[in-house]
Amino acid sequence: MEPLVKNEVHGRLTKDGIRIYDPVTDFPGMHAAGRLAATILDDITEHVKVGQSTEELDRIITDMVDAAGATSATIGYKGYQHASCISVNHVVCHGIPGPKTLKDGDILNIDVTVIVDGWYGDTSRMYVAGRLPRKAERLIQVTHDSLMKGIEAVKPGNTFGDIGHAIQSFVEPQRMSVVRDFCGHGLGRVFHAPPNVLHYGRPGTGAVLEEGMLFTIEPMVNLGRPETKTLADDWTAVTRDKSLSAQFEHSIGVTADGCEIFTLSPAGKFHPTY
Repeated sequence: MEPLVKNEVHGRLTKDGIRIYDPVTDFPGMHAAGRLAATILDDITEHVKVGQSTEELDRIITDMVDAAGATSATIGYKGYQHASCISVNHVVCHGIPGPKTLKDGDILNIDVTVIVDGWYGDTSRMYVAGRLPRKAERLIQVTHDSLMKGIEAVKPGNTFGDIGHAIQSFVEPQRMSVVRDFCGHGLGRVFHAPPNVLHYGRPGTGAVLEEGMLFTIEPMVNLGRPETKTLADDWTAVTRDKSLSAQFEHSIGVTADGCEIFTLSPAGKFHPTY
């Protein structure tokens, strides 16, 4: 085994540059941050309705973060000025909140990251305004289930390629596609860090999972082709073929025999139709 690079502050770095945290001393901080992020997404549910603007949803989320005494990780991040990303219909990710209002049948992903005592909680999930169209319902279900398939592959000794393969091999037989242009990421005391967590891949490839690794899994699934493009605002990513897109995201930590999900919904609202 190649030598590990020591870090005196939090854990150590593997040869792949992935930080290893202490499940006993560090995971509680991740649980606190993840719980707040998930609670905010629970509480925003009642505000997602026909006629509501995405900028009003973001204002409510900002107030929730402030009321909790936490910090938004996205306000000021690379010039971004909102406490959430809200991606509607064919927007894949990084949708900027604005004055446009939701219409009946719109689906949307809301992505929130908060900082609590220096720890980052990052999660996103799907919502629907009004009645959920059948094709959108199926897309949401497949995307949700693909995330859970990826999480099932997380345990020491498996690889990041195993996670990506579990997602890809579930999605593609459903005649849907996995977005390649965006991926999950390491986090902890920072917003983004190694590794890049791809949502496609070959079994047995990539870095080996170890107890103490922290990262997100956040598959984006399209009803059409996987290609995306980023709009002139340099944030909003959309499907090139204008097909619907969906995404779910959890922050997790690798344990001795599997993983812990830090961003579970306290109210059981992670899936919009459950």
